[in-house]
Amino acid sequence: MLKRTALYESHVAAGARMVDFNGWEMPLHYGSQIEEHHAVRRAAGAFDVSHMRVVDVSGTGSRSFLRALLTSDIDRRAPDQATYSCMLNEHGGVLDDLIVYGWGDDRSRFRAILNAATAQRDLQWMDALAADRALQVQCQGRDDLAIIALQGPQALAVLGRAQAALAARVASLPGFHSMRAGAVFVARTGYTGEDGFEIVVPVGEAPDWWRSLLDAGAAACGLGARDTLRLEAGLCLYGQDIDETVTPLESNLAWTVDLDSDRAFVGRAALERQRASGPLRRLLGLKLLDKGVLRAHQSVHTERGDGQVTSGTFSPTLQVAIALARMPAQVQPGETVAVDLRAGAGRARVVPPRFVRHGRALV
Repeated sequence: MLKRTALYESHVAAGARMVDFNGWEMPLHYGSQIEEHHAVRRAAGAFDVSHMRVVDVSGTGSRSFLRALLTSDIDRRAPDQATYSCMLNEHGGVLDDLIVYGWGDDRSRFRAILNAATAQRDLQWMDALAADRALQVQCQGRDDLAIIALQGPQALAVLGRAQAALAARVASLPGFHSMRAGAVFVARTGYTGEDGFEIVVPVGEAPDWWRSLLDAGAAACGLGARDTLRLEAGLCLYGQDIDETVTPLESNLAWTVDLDSDRAFVGRAALERQRASGPLRRLLGLKLLDKGVLRAHQSVHTERGDGQVTSGTFSPTLQVAIALARMPAQVQPGETVAVDLRAGAGRARVVPPRFVRHGRALV
Protein backbone atom coordinates (compact mmCIF):
# COMPACT_ATOMS: atom_id res chain seq x y z
CA MET A 1 0.00 0.00 0.00
CA LEU A 2 1.54 3.27 -1.12
CA LYS A 3 1.65 6.18 1.30
CA ARG A 4 -0.12 9.39 0.39
CA THR A 5 0.56 12.99 1.34
CA ALA A 6 -2.06 15.43 2.63
CA LEU A 7 -2.28 16.85 -0.90
CA TYR A 8 -3.09 13.56 -2.64
CA GLU A 9 -6.73 14.46 -3.33
CA SER A 10 -5.69 17.84 -4.73
CA HIS A 11 -3.29 16.15 -7.16
CA VAL A 12 -5.89 13.63 -8.33
CA ALA A 13 -8.52 16.34 -8.78
CA ALA A 14 -6.06 18.30 -10.94
CA GLY A 15 -5.55 15.28 -13.23
CA ALA A 16 -1.98 14.60 -12.16
CA ARG A 17 -0.30 11.43 -13.34
CA MET A 18 0.48 9.63 -10.09
CA VAL A 19 3.45 7.28 -9.73
CA ASP A 20 5.17 5.22 -7.05
CA PHE A 21 8.14 7.19 -5.72
CA ASN A 22 9.98 5.44 -2.89
CA GLY A 23 6.74 4.04 -1.53
CA TRP A 24 4.76 7.27 -1.93
CA GLU A 25 2.05 7.94 -4.50
CA MET A 26 3.28 11.20 -5.97
CA PRO A 27 2.47 13.42 -8.99
CA LEU A 28 4.84 12.95 -11.93
CA HIS A 29 3.27 15.82 -13.87
CA TYR A 30 -0.03 17.60 -14.38
CA GLY A 31 -0.10 17.37 -18.16
CA SER A 32 3.22 18.76 -19.40
CA GLN A 33 6.49 18.23 -17.59
CA ILE A 34 8.20 20.67 -19.98
CA GLU A 35 5.71 23.47 -19.26
CA GLU A 36 6.12 22.90 -15.53
CA HIS A 37 9.91 23.09 -15.90
CA HIS A 38 9.71 26.39 -17.82
CA ALA A 39 7.23 27.80 -15.29
CA VAL A 40 9.83 27.44 -12.54
CA ARG A 41 12.66 28.91 -14.63
CA ARG A 42 10.53 31.84 -15.83
CA ALA A 43 7.93 32.49 -13.11
CA ALA A 44 7.02 30.19 -10.20
CA GLY A 45 6.01 26.62 -9.53
CA ALA A 46 4.80 24.73 -6.45
CA PHE A 47 5.88 21.19 -5.54
CA ASP A 48 4.42 18.84 -2.97
CA VAL A 49 7.50 17.42 -1.26
CA SER A 50 5.74 16.11 1.83
CA HIS A 51 7.21 12.66 1.19
CA MET A 52 10.47 14.02 2.59
CA ARG A 53 10.87 13.58 6.35
CA VAL A 54 11.03 16.46 8.79
CA VAL A 55 13.08 15.58 11.87
CA ASP A 56 13.42 17.88 14.86
CA VAL A 57 16.66 17.50 16.82
CA SER A 58 16.72 18.84 20.36
CA GLY A 59 18.40 18.38 23.72
CA THR A 60 21.48 19.58 25.54
CA GLY A 61 23.67 17.32 23.40
CA SER A 62 22.17 18.30 20.04
CA ARG A 63 25.10 20.45 18.87
CA SER A 64 27.67 17.82 19.80
CA PHE A 65 25.48 15.22 18.11
CA LEU A 66 25.24 17.13 14.82
CA ARG A 67 28.97 17.91 14.87
CA ALA A 68 29.58 14.15 15.03
CA LEU A 69 26.90 13.28 12.47
CA LEU A 70 27.55 15.79 9.66
CA THR A 71 30.47 16.49 7.35
CA SER A 72 29.79 20.24 7.73
CA ASP A 73 30.38 22.02 11.02
CA ILE A 74 27.21 23.65 12.33
CA ASP A 75 29.29 25.75 14.72
CA ARG A 76 30.38 27.74 11.67
CA ARG A 77 26.75 28.73 10.93
CA ALA A 78 24.83 31.69 12.27
CA PRO A 79 21.44 31.28 13.99
CA ASP A 80 18.71 30.46 11.44
CA GLN A 81 21.33 29.66 8.79
CA ALA A 82 20.86 26.40 6.90
CA THR A 83 23.58 23.79 6.49
CA TYR A 84 23.66 21.49 3.48
CA SER A 85 25.70 18.47 4.46
CA CYS A 86 26.26 14.75 4.14
CA MET A 87 25.78 12.00 6.68
CA LEU A 88 28.37 9.25 6.24
CA ASN A 89 29.09 5.71 7.33
CA GLU A 90 32.46 4.80 8.81
CA HIS A 91 33.87 4.11 5.33
CA GLY A 92 33.02 7.62 4.12
CA GLY A 93 30.08 6.45 2.00
CA VAL A 94 27.12 8.82 1.80
CA LEU A 95 24.15 7.60 3.82
CA ASP A 96 22.17 10.70 2.92
CA ASP A 97 22.51 14.32 1.91
CA LEU A 98 20.36 16.65 3.96
CA ILE A 99 19.72 20.21 5.04
CA VAL A 100 19.83 21.13 8.73
CA TYR A 101 18.32 24.40 9.90
CA GLY A 102 19.15 26.28 13.06
CA TRP A 103 16.29 27.22 15.37
CA GLY A 104 17.03 30.88 15.93
CA ASP A 105 18.53 31.82 19.26
CA ASP A 106 17.75 28.40 20.72
CA ARG A 107 21.14 26.81 20.08
CA SER A 108 19.94 23.39 21.24
CA ARG A 109 17.20 22.94 18.60
CA PHE A 110 17.53 22.12 14.92
CA ARG A 111 15.36 20.90 12.07
CA ALA A 112 16.56 18.44 9.44
CA ILE A 113 14.92 17.39 6.17
CA LEU A 114 15.70 13.81 5.14
CA ASN A 115 15.26 12.09 1.78
CA ALA A 116 12.17 9.91 1.55
CA ALA A 117 14.03 6.78 0.44
CA THR A 118 16.46 6.86 3.36
CA ALA A 119 14.42 8.47 6.14
CA GLN A 120 13.76 5.40 8.26
CA ARG A 121 17.33 4.17 7.98
CA ASP A 122 18.61 7.66 8.74
CA LEU A 123 16.59 7.89 11.94
CA GLN A 124 17.88 4.51 13.10
CA TRP A 125 21.45 5.60 12.34
CA MET A 126 20.96 8.86 14.21
CA ASP A 127 19.48 7.13 17.26
CA ALA A 128 22.36 4.63 17.29
CA LEU A 129 24.96 7.41 17.10
CA ALA A 130 23.35 9.33 19.96
CA ALA A 131 23.24 6.20 22.12
CA ASP A 132 26.81 5.18 21.26
CA ARG A 133 28.17 8.59 22.30
CA ALA A 134 25.84 8.88 25.31
CA LEU A 135 24.53 12.24 24.06
CA GLN A 136 21.36 13.81 25.45
CA VAL A 137 19.49 14.35 22.20
CA GLN A 138 16.09 13.51 20.74
CA CYS A 139 15.50 13.00 17.01
CA GLN A 140 11.75 13.28 16.44
CA GLY A 141 10.30 12.38 13.05
CA ARG A 142 7.37 14.69 12.30
CA ASP A 143 4.50 12.92 10.52
CA ASP A 144 2.23 15.84 11.40
CA LEU A 145 3.92 18.24 8.97
CA ALA A 146 3.73 18.76 5.20
CA ILE A 147 6.23 20.51 2.93
CA ILE A 148 5.47 22.68 -0.10
CA ALA A 149 8.34 24.03 -2.21
CA LEU A 150 7.61 27.31 -4.01
CA GLN A 151 10.36 27.92 -6.55
CA GLY A 152 11.17 30.40 -9.32
CA PRO A 153 12.07 34.07 -9.91
CA GLN A 154 8.49 35.10 -9.09
CA ALA A 155 8.23 32.96 -5.94
CA LEU A 156 8.21 35.92 -3.56
CA ALA A 157 5.59 37.74 -5.64
CA VAL A 158 3.35 34.66 -5.63
CA LEU A 159 3.79 34.27 -1.88
CA GLY A 160 2.89 37.94 -1.48
CA ARG A 161 -0.42 37.45 -3.27
CA ALA A 162 -1.19 34.26 -1.35
CA GLN A 163 0.12 35.11 2.12
CA ALA A 164 0.88 38.83 2.26
CA ALA A 165 1.84 39.04 5.94
CA LEU A 166 4.24 36.10 5.71
CA ALA A 167 5.76 37.37 2.46
CA ALA A 168 6.51 40.71 4.09
CA ARG A 169 8.46 38.90 6.79
CA VAL A 170 10.46 36.63 4.48
CA ALA A 171 11.18 39.26 1.80
CA SER A 172 14.48 40.16 3.47
CA LEU A 173 15.34 36.59 4.45
CA PRO A 174 18.77 35.77 2.96
CA GLY A 175 19.28 32.65 0.88
CA PHE A 176 19.85 29.50 2.93
CA HIS A 177 18.23 30.98 6.04
CA SER A 178 14.96 30.13 7.76
CA MET A 179 12.36 31.62 10.06
CA ARG A 180 9.25 30.60 11.99
CA ALA A 181 5.84 32.26 11.92
CA GLY A 182 3.70 30.48 14.47
CA ALA A 183 3.24 26.88 13.31
CA VAL A 184 4.74 27.66 9.89
CA PHE A 185 8.43 27.17 9.15
CA VAL A 186 9.86 28.86 6.03
CA ALA A 187 13.33 28.38 4.54
CA ARG A 188 14.79 30.18 1.54
CA THR A 189 16.12 26.97 0.09
CA GLY A 190 15.16 24.63 -2.73
CA TYR A 191 16.22 22.04 -5.25
CA THR A 192 15.90 23.85 -8.59
CA GLY A 193 18.70 26.40 -8.93
CA GLU A 194 16.16 29.22 -8.56
CA ASP A 195 15.10 31.50 -5.74
CA GLY A 196 12.25 30.20 -3.65
CA PHE A 197 10.99 28.84 -0.38
CA GLU A 198 10.38 25.53 1.32
CA ILE A 199 7.32 25.92 3.52
CA VAL A 200 6.62 23.47 6.33
CA VAL A 201 3.03 23.58 7.59
CA PRO A 202 0.74 21.41 9.73
CA VAL A 203 -0.74 18.57 7.66
CA GLY A 204 -4.29 19.83 8.11
CA GLU A 205 -3.41 23.24 6.66
CA ALA A 206 -1.56 21.93 3.60
CA PRO A 207 -4.55 21.82 1.16
CA ASP A 208 -5.43 25.46 1.89
CA TRP A 209 -1.80 26.49 1.44
CA TRP A 210 -1.58 24.59 -1.84
CA ARG A 211 -4.75 26.19 -3.23
CA SER A 212 -3.67 29.66 -2.17
CA LEU A 213 -0.33 29.37 -3.97
CA LEU A 214 -1.91 28.05 -7.18
CA ASP A 215 -4.61 30.75 -7.06
CA ALA A 216 -1.82 33.32 -6.69
CA GLY A 217 -0.17 32.18 -9.92
CA ALA A 218 2.14 29.27 -9.12
CA ALA A 219 2.07 26.34 -11.52
CA ALA A 220 1.52 22.90 -9.96
CA CYS A 221 4.68 20.92 -10.69
CA GLY A 222 5.49 17.23 -10.36
CA LEU A 223 8.51 15.03 -9.87
CA GLY A 224 9.38 15.06 -13.58
CA ALA A 225 10.08 18.79 -13.66
CA ARG A 226 11.75 18.59 -10.27
CA ASP A 227 14.26 16.12 -11.70
CA THR A 228 15.12 18.09 -14.84
CA LEU A 229 15.42 21.30 -12.82
CA ARG A 230 17.74 19.81 -10.22
CA LEU A 231 19.90 18.19 -12.91
CA GLU A 232 20.27 21.50 -14.77
CA ALA A 233 21.35 22.98 -11.42
CA GLY A 234 23.90 20.19 -10.97
CA LEU A 235 22.30 18.91 -7.76
CA CYS A 236 22.75 15.29 -6.77
CA LEU A 237 19.90 12.82 -6.44
CA TYR A 238 20.37 10.25 -3.71
CA GLY A 239 20.38 6.71 -5.05
CA GLN A 240 21.65 7.81 -8.46
CA ASP A 241 24.49 10.30 -8.11
CA ILE A 242 25.38 9.49 -4.51
CA ASP A 243 24.95 6.49 -2.23
CA GLU A 244 26.86 4.42 0.33
CA THR A 245 29.43 3.33 -2.26
CA VAL A 246 30.81 6.82 -2.96
CA THR A 247 32.22 9.61 -0.81
CA PRO A 248 31.59 13.37 -0.99
CA LEU A 249 35.12 13.84 -2.35
CA GLU A 250 34.22 11.94 -5.52
CA SER A 251 30.73 13.40 -5.82
CA ASN A 252 31.38 17.15 -6.27
CA LEU A 253 30.50 17.57 -2.59
CA ALA A 254 33.95 18.17 -1.12
CA TRP A 255 32.78 21.69 -0.26
CA THR A 256 30.42 20.19 2.34
CA VAL A 257 33.32 18.52 4.17
CA ASP A 258 35.09 20.37 6.99
CA LEU A 259 38.50 18.86 7.66
CA ASP A 260 40.08 22.07 8.96
CA SER A 261 39.20 21.52 12.62
CA ASP A 262 39.86 18.49 14.83
CA ARG A 263 36.13 17.65 14.93
CA ALA A 264 35.64 13.87 14.98
CA PHE A 265 32.66 13.20 12.70
CA VAL A 266 31.65 9.78 11.41
CA GLY A 267 33.62 8.91 8.27
CA ARG A 268 36.32 11.54 8.76
CA ALA A 269 39.22 9.07 8.91
CA ALA A 270 38.15 7.49 5.62
CA LEU A 271 37.92 10.89 3.92
CA GLU A 272 41.34 11.90 5.20
CA ARG A 273 42.84 8.74 3.76
CA GLN A 274 41.13 9.37 0.44
CA ARG A 275 42.23 12.99 0.31
CA ALA A 276 45.82 12.00 1.06
CA SER A 277 45.93 9.43 -1.73
CA GLY A 278 43.73 11.39 -4.12
CA PRO A 279 40.19 10.32 -5.15
CA LEU A 280 40.15 7.89 -8.07
CA ARG A 281 36.90 9.32 -9.44
CA ARG A 282 35.07 12.63 -9.65
CA LEU A 283 31.56 13.72 -10.64
CA LEU A 284 31.50 16.03 -13.66
CA GLY A 285 29.00 17.29 -16.19
CA LEU A 286 28.47 16.19 -19.79
CA LYS A 287 26.96 18.15 -22.66
CA LEU A 288 26.10 15.97 -25.63
CA LEU A 289 27.53 17.14 -28.96
CA ASP A 290 25.64 14.63 -31.14
CA LYS A 291 21.97 13.74 -31.40
CA GLY A 292 20.56 11.56 -28.68
CA VAL A 293 19.66 11.58 -25.00
CA LEU A 294 21.95 10.94 -22.05
CA ARG A 295 20.60 8.45 -19.51
CA ALA A 296 21.74 6.94 -16.22
CA HIS A 297 24.03 3.88 -16.44
CA GLN A 298 25.39 4.68 -19.93
CA SER A 299 29.12 4.00 -20.18
CA VAL A 300 31.52 6.90 -20.71
CA HIS A 301 34.87 6.30 -22.42
CA THR A 302 37.81 8.65 -21.82
CA GLU A 303 41.52 8.55 -22.56
CA ARG A 304 42.09 7.93 -18.85
CA GLY A 305 39.62 5.11 -18.40
CA ASP A 306 35.90 4.50 -18.35
CA GLY A 307 33.15 6.09 -16.31
CA GLN A 308 29.36 6.04 -16.10
CA VAL A 309 26.48 8.47 -16.40
CA THR A 310 24.70 8.75 -13.04
CA SER A 311 21.87 11.09 -14.14
CA GLY A 312 20.96 12.28 -17.62
CA THR A 313 18.15 14.11 -19.40
CA PHE A 314 17.31 16.47 -22.24
CA SER A 315 17.59 19.98 -20.80
CA PRO A 316 14.44 22.04 -21.53
CA THR A 317 16.35 25.26 -20.81
CA LEU A 318 19.48 24.53 -22.87
CA GLN A 319 17.76 22.39 -25.52
CA VAL A 320 20.55 19.83 -25.40
CA ALA A 321 21.17 16.54 -23.60
CA ILE A 322 23.08 16.90 -20.34
CA ALA A 323 24.26 14.54 -17.63
CA LEU A 324 26.22 14.04 -14.46
CA ALA A 325 28.85 11.32 -14.82
CA ARG A 326 31.41 9.78 -12.51
CA MET A 327 34.73 9.52 -14.35
CA PRO A 328 38.43 9.07 -13.61
CA ALA A 329 39.69 11.93 -11.47
CA GLN A 330 42.20 13.03 -14.13
CA VAL A 331 39.43 13.95 -16.61
CA GLN A 332 39.06 17.73 -16.92
CA PRO A 333 36.35 20.09 -18.23
CA GLY A 334 36.84 20.85 -21.89
CA GLU A 335 37.73 17.30 -22.90
CA THR A 336 35.63 15.34 -25.37
CA VAL A 337 34.54 11.83 -24.39
CA ALA A 338 32.46 9.05 -25.96
CA VAL A 339 29.15 7.87 -24.47
CA ASP A 340 27.36 4.63 -25.32
CA LEU A 341 23.97 5.85 -26.55
CA ARG A 342 21.13 3.60 -27.72
CA ALA A 343 21.98 4.37 -31.32
CA GLY A 344 25.73 3.95 -30.87
CA ALA A 345 28.61 6.04 -29.57
CA GLY A 346 28.05 9.77 -29.18
CA ARG A 347 30.46 12.60 -28.42
CA ALA A 348 30.06 14.69 -25.29
CA ARG A 349 31.95 17.66 -23.88
CA VAL A 350 33.04 17.47 -20.25
CA VAL A 351 31.84 20.55 -18.37
CA PRO A 352 31.66 21.72 -14.74
CA PRO A 353 28.73 19.95 -13.06
CA ARG A 354 26.37 22.91 -13.00
CA PHE A 355 24.47 23.84 -16.14
CA VAL A 356 21.88 26.51 -15.22
CA ARG A 357 21.66 28.93 -12.30
CA HIS A 358 18.89 31.49 -11.78
CA GLY A 359 17.72 30.96 -15.34
CA ARG A 360 21.18 31.64 -16.84
CA ALA A 361 23.07 29.07 -18.89
CA LEU A 362 26.50 28.28 -17.40
CA VAL A 363 27.77 25.95 -20.15
